[in-house]
Amino acid sequence: MAGGVLTAGGRPLTGRRVLVWGFGREGRAVLDLLRRQAPTLQPAVLCSESEVVAVQAFAPGLEVLSGAVTADLLASYEVIIKSPGISAYIPALLEAQRRGSVLTSGTALWFGRHPEARVVAVTGTKGKSTTSAMLAHLARALGVATVLAGNIGLPLLELDDLEAELWVLELSSFQTREAGPLELAVIVSLYEEHLDWHGSRQRYVDDKLALADQARQLLLPASSAVLQQRFSGRAVTSFGQSEGWHIRDGAIWRSGQPVLELALLPLQGLHNALNACAALTALEMMGYDAVAAAPALADFHPLPHRLQRLGRSDGFDWINDSICTTPEATLAALQSLQGQPVSVIVGGYDRGLDWSHFVIEVMGLAPELIVTQGANGPRIAAALREAGYPGPLSSVDTLDQAVAAARRLSRPGTCILLSPGAPSFDQFVDYAARGRHFAQLAGFTAKSASLIEGLGLS
Repeated sequence: MAGGVLTAGGRPLTGRRVLVWGFGREGRAVLDLLRRQAPTLQPAVLCSESEVVAVQAFAPGLEVLSGAVTADLLASYEVIIKSPGISAYIPALLEAQRRGSVLTSGTALWFGRHPEARVVAVTGTKGKSTTSAMLAHLARALGVATVLAGNIGLPLLELDDLEAELWVLELSSFQTREAGPLELAVIVSLYEEHLDWHGSRQRYVDDKLALADQARQLLLPASSAVLQQRFSGRAVTSFGQSEGWHIRDGAIWRSGQPVLELALLPLQGLHNALNACAALTALEMMGYDAVAAAPALADFHPLPHRLQRLGRSDGFDWINDSICTTPEATLAALQSLQGQPVSVIVGGYDRGLDWSHFVIEVMGLAPELIVTQGANGPRIAAALREAGYPGPLSSVDTLDQAVAAARRLSRPGTCILLSPGAPSFDQFVDYAARGRHFAQLAGFTAKSASLIEGLGLS
């Protein structure tokens, strides 16, 4: 399956001035691929000053750049291979493209080399990782050789030489415009997020939904009027409606047939049950027997940092939902735990998102305690106080202080939930580091909050 020529802008990379921008996991995967597939190419690497020595050790002999990023610097390269975390809307980058530089990525390079791959690409503001992992798990239960990769934690280029019957790719809004032709695009949800990368809500929406332009088939949630309206002129399939896979009477149904009791699903919450419906529908749309595969959901292992039950410690039940980076996701977490006493820790890096809907809805959910923390913690606490929030509320600066406050102010038997509704970058390098630290503060090992099963080919 592999073996396609490395191209950008319709031309081979060989013989062109190429810049690899970023030295995270995907940047290293790009350099590995270039070393194998284009050994005569000598790309330059643009990285942070702290990474220079590591780049020189990883790729001896390559030109390594750091410091200020200017349009003149970027425009001096014909091709720029950018890592996902670097915004495509940096003015210097836009100017370089205007001058003729071609922008590409590891994701785009993979699609260019694998035009015949059967690909299901899953995106959404929330739920995309769980849906992707469920879909791969279901396909494997049917004996289908399936790859799970992408934004979920394994760059595509690390699997460049693999052959598989089905590729399940989780793509973030940073990657959706980089995908090539695919059989099925699944969009599981759409809220406001990543405004710092995209620059505006409308640009975020347009970038996220651009995935549909590459897909032969499109799967949407029946409950999203915004998505249904956006694609009203196109034939789409929907999950969560009575004609297909949906939730009813405590079970997952296929039309009029009950298939799996929700009590057997190892994930809490209606949103996760709907993620299962999305995965089952996607499997069916790819031509497989979803009804036969559905019982395998009982054996699915939940992903770390997503309503992950760590266990009981110091008389409290601890749940790590560090992946939660929007207020809507925090509300979904609280809804999934209704009937249990919950102290919730919210707040983190401030992207300027509107928390007014959270403030209104949390009144009816009545958690035992809300602890706000992080850069936007004071703003959340102020909004709750101004709205007359009647429940216990504590506002602190850091996650360490928030866990201590939750321990001090919660009754024994309470579930202490980290569901921040915000990114981690004010205190941690990513949500996984935040989740591991929370696990340690709760009395568990960091490893217990880290493992993602099923990545790669199985």
